[in-house]
Amino acid sequence: MRFPLYIAKRYLFSKSSNNTINIITFIATLGVLIGALALFIVLSGFSGLRTFSLRFLDTSDPDIKITSAEGKSFYFDSTVQKNIAHEKNIAFYTKVIEERAFFDFKGKTYIAFIKGVDSTYTYVNKIDTTVYVGTWLDTNIPFGAVVGNGISNTLSVGVFDFFESLKIYVPKPGKGYITNPKNAFNKINTQPIGIFALTDEIDKKYTFIWLDLAQELLNYKPSQISAIEIKVNDISKRDNTIASLKKKFGENFNIQTREQLNAVFYKMLNTEHLASYLIFTLILIIALFNVIGAIIMMILDKKENLKTLFSIGATIKEIKQIFILQGFLLSVVGLVFGLSIGVALVLLQKKYHLFMITAHLPYPVEFTFLNVVTVACTILILGFFASKIASSRISKNLIE
Repeated sequence: MRFPLYIAKRYLFSKSSNNTINIITFIATLGVLIGALALFIVLSGFSGLRTFSLRFLDTSDPDIKITSAEGKSFYFDSTVQKNIAHEKNIAFYTKVIEERAFFDFKGKTYIAFIKGVDSTYTYVNKIDTTVYVGTWLDTNIPFGAVVGNGISNTLSVGVFDFFESLKIYVPKPGKGYITNPKNAFNKINTQPIGIFALTDEIDKKYTFIWLDLAQELLNYKPSQISAIEIKVNDISKRDNTIASLKKKFGENFNIQTREQLNAVFYKMLNTEHLASYLIFTLILIIALFNVIGAIIMMILDKKENLKTLFSIGATIKEIKQIFILQGFLLSVVGLVFGLSIGVALVLLQKKYHLFMITAHLPYPVEFTFLNVVTVACTILILGFFASKIASSRISKNLIE
């Protein structure tokens, strides 16, 4: 292998007497460089978007959520409390109630969800950090409500408007036809004390109130809730915690992770990432046709030299290896320079925010070694096959 590698390096790094060959080789190297650069930046961009998007889920959704397998609610009795208390990996847990409701404010109406929470909710989910007007729920304001930005815009809800309350309605439980609409709904009057903004979907979906107020609205008993949300100490041990909880709670309860709660969202992120990789890999394959062209032109240019090599004992296989290695080295050169520029741009973007989505929001990027390895493997494998295809033109008839 030393002989073919030595000749390949000489052919690649020494100028040809034919200037056209030099130009074609340069264009082929530049094509690999740009392809590696583009693929790395796109993968880093999608990694950044993924991290940026998942940050919102970390704020709004728990590590583990326990709900009833049948019905909308269950009772938080001593058995349930004991099952949770005995799990060492559970840092905090909170009791919540979720239910669709009808909102009315100054004649404007909207249908969304109420979420009744207790005082430990902010230890599990950091939704309180997203309140940008007013404040989070306060025990001194038992009828307080924290409204999503989307709901606030639709209903024109402000904070601490003591002249008008936010009315929340839910249908009374029961069967049969409604004979008197006025008696068909439970109603509470709440005082908006805060507005939060996280994502468009969540902002239009939730209004937070105290757990006991939600129980009053839904005619729930004091121990009746919709779900238990859990934050774990060690996320790497979460699967073991879930397995233990499933064993204790049995089939009457659903126990889901944050990823399972947002399965569609995670699937969309993975699909977009894969689609982008395949699209840019296709573009890279097209760019590597330049490598095939450059190697073929080099074979034709060095035809007389190849006859000499063949005459002094070089085999056809060794001559093919020369041009396979030359194309592979050309790909390596383009890869090294392309990745170097790409890594530099990604690190500069993370530190100095060169490209902005808005005036205050830089385009998110994430540097990961997985992306470096992915780009390197893609370029090297495709470069090898391109060189293999080009060198297949070499035959005994061509040399003789």
